[in-house]
Amino acid sequence: MSDAAHIPDEAETRARWGDFEWTPANAIKVKEIIGRYPPGRQQSAVMPLLDLAQRQVGAETHTQGWLPVPVMEYIGRQLDMPYMRVYEVATFYTMYNLAPVGRYHVQVCGTTPCMLRGSDDVLAACKNRGLVKGATTPDGLFTLTEVECLGACANAPMVQINDDNYEDLTYDSMSAILETLANGGQPKIGPQIDRQTSAPEGGPTTLKEMVSENHDYRGAWA
Repeated sequence: MSDAAHIPDEAETRARWGDFEWTPANAIKVKEIIGRYPPGRQQSAVMPLLDLAQRQVGAETHTQGWLPVPVMEYIGRQLDMPYMRVYEVATFYTMYNLAPVGRYHVQVCGTTPCMLRGSDDVLAACKNRGLVKGATTPDGLFTLTEVECLGACANAPMVQINDDNYEDLTYDSMSAILETLANGGQPKIGPQIDRQTSAPEGGPTTLKEMVSENHDYRGAWA
């Protein structure tokens, strides 16, 4: 697994993020999110608010986003929730970044199904592009993290880059994805082979009529 990410100096972090506030658009979203929960249960909104804050930080820094301590304190105050409780949530889920990351956060699954299907080749493609686990490339584009199962085992090996999954990878296809992102393009999301989502390679083998329409099979089953 990767080394622990480097968290910036506290004084630097507070100088940059100590006056964090929601953007007007996000303030409306926050009110809507908190309103989903009964009175007295507003702390249940901590996870979506952390996600929203991370995205706001990402938009302001042109990265995938992270959660500075003052930002988590701000959320705690808004939810009348001790900072430590907010921090406990943020440290439990790997979807939250506790240190700055690049524009593209490349999370490579190294769990058994992906490992058996070639995650080492995926990591090799990242390494040959200059990515190092637990670090961000000097140009600020890529941060590489090795993670546990991301739930796409049928399409192993796979990576998650920001909000998108890239699956059925090889050394060459992973290299091509990184090259496309570096050049400002958008790679094909999902399987990188002839596969519809998690269907068998080459296309479905059953219920084939469902590929093009919502086919009614009831007559065939009568």
